[in-house]
Amino acid sequence: MVENEHGFSPPHWGLTRWLAGTSQPVPDDVRAALVASLFGAIPIFLGGVANTLAIAVLVTLWHPAPLLIAWCALEVVISLTRLAILLHARRAVRRGGRTFTDLTIVLAVAWGFTTGLGACLILVTGDWPTAIVVCISAAGMVGGMCFRYVGAPRLATAVIAGALLPATAGAILSGNPILLVSAVQAPALLVAMSMAAFQLHRMLVATMMAEREQRQRTRLDVLTGLANRNGLVEDLAGRLARGAAQEAPFALLYLDLDGFKAVNDTYGHLVGDRVLAMVAERLREIVGPGDTAARLGGDEFVVLAAGGSAISALALGRALLAAIAAPYPLADGRTARIGVSIGIALAPADGTDADTLMTRADTALYVAKARGKAAVALASEVDGDTRSLWESMRRAGAGPRDHQLARAG
Repeated sequence: MVENEHGFSPPHWGLTRWLAGTSQPVPDDVRAALVASLFGAIPIFLGGVANTLAIAVLVTLWHPAPLLIAWCALEVVISLTRLAILLHARRAVRRGGRTFTDLTIVLAVAWGFTTGLGACLILVTGDWPTAIVVCISAAGMVGGMCFRYVGAPRLATAVIAGALLPATAGAILSGNPILLVSAVQAPALLVAMSMAAFQLHRMLVATMMAEREQRQRTRLDVLTGLANRNGLVEDLAGRLARGAAQEAPFALLYLDLDGFKAVNDTYGHLVGDRVLAMVAERLREIVGPGDTAARLGGDEFVVLAAGGSAISALALGRALLAAIAAPYPLADGRTARIGVSIGIALAPADGTDADTLMTRADTALYVAKARGKAAVALASEVDGDTRSLWESMRRAGAGPRDHQLARAG
């Protein structure tokens, strides 16, 4: 299983995968967001840790019995370990390392158990004022689990059970008859809180799915299903950021169809749209699984491909030339033929920002067209005089377009 787009490692152990899982079918990006939600916000976590440790220390100072001292030490170890893993996870996300999600899940369940264990031990002592303080703290922390782990309702249920069941055992063992009611009250509360956790989870997933669909609509070209300009801007910005941080080169291929206007003029725009859709299908077949194919509009396309070598970019360009030049079957046995010209810019060699890369690829595209179309040209092949000429034409309103991708959308 690969790292998710939020940077947090998915759980790998069978039990932790089940605890963090959802019974609802969700796409990988939503599942990744649910995993990320397990780590929560540091200020909220620190508040919970401060409360847990303060109660444990105060109770132990008031009742320095061996079992309570051991419980306090366990609370300190678990709380500080959870804090250390959370801080490590934040750093690991930035570096692309492991975030120890399995340990995060196990320690969450352990924390629930120690919370209930403390209530159990103090109830057995018969110190009711102190027991009230501990139980109120435990109840408040447990109640928050419905919201803290709303992304994983099974985990929320496990943490709540870990706290309620030991506390209930302590109430029964305390010898106070009135506390026997907890034998009925605690299971009922566990069921109710578990049902609430699952209901909140369903609401969260429904909201995330709606937001995902809306985000997809704003990033996809309606006609071809490829990324649109907004999607290209987002992906290009992400690749440039990763390239700066991790030295991940990539190629930007700018495609402009040759002879497409004749298809529209001969067969009409409906057929032209069908040809564009078939071009998109061929792009999807050629580009790699981690690459991006986008339609800027009209008959212009862009491909972002991993790997920044001229050899691999030219090989991809030639494969696209051959695929797009193949005949397009139309109705009544007719076929349409088009070609494509491609300009290629390599990052970071040809630029480290979106506008520079697009402009240089566009300049190379016009050089490819000047060679007689159905050709591929690298930005590095464009000499200084030719580039200056194209830049002058661009400023005059001709030649390569001024894309301003960084400000698009």
